[in-house]
Amino acid sequence: MNRRFEFSGRLRSVRCALRGLGVMLASQPNAWLHAVCTTAALATSWACELTALEWCAIVTAIVAVWVAEGLNTALELLADAIRPEFHPLIGRAKDVAAGAVLVAALGAVVSGAWVLGPRLLSASD
Repeated sequence: MNRRFEFSGRLRSVRCALRGLGVMLASQPNAWLHAVCTTAALATSWACELTALEWCAIVTAIVAVWVAEGLNTALELLADAIRPEFHPLIGRAKDVAAGAVLVAALGAVVSGAWVLGPRLLSASD
């Protein structure tokens, strides 16, 4: 068996990935905001009894935000390791990455409003 496909190696990779999620949650206040919003979106979606396609839209939006936040966090950590003191280009790179998180989050809000809005409005009637 080829060593790179051993189960123990995959398990180690998963542990590293989970450690990375822990680092993100421990170091990024916005990750906690994403966690709260994720929980609220999933609970509301569950209560609204979404169709499979609607669930896909909600889950895709949530995943996009978490991926953007993870990549933003990784870029910030790498940039700080390379150059802890301020550098204008690193500052711009961080701003671009943060902008990507903002775009993903706004897209998630629009998707959530589009899918959940009509159901929540009809429930309030």
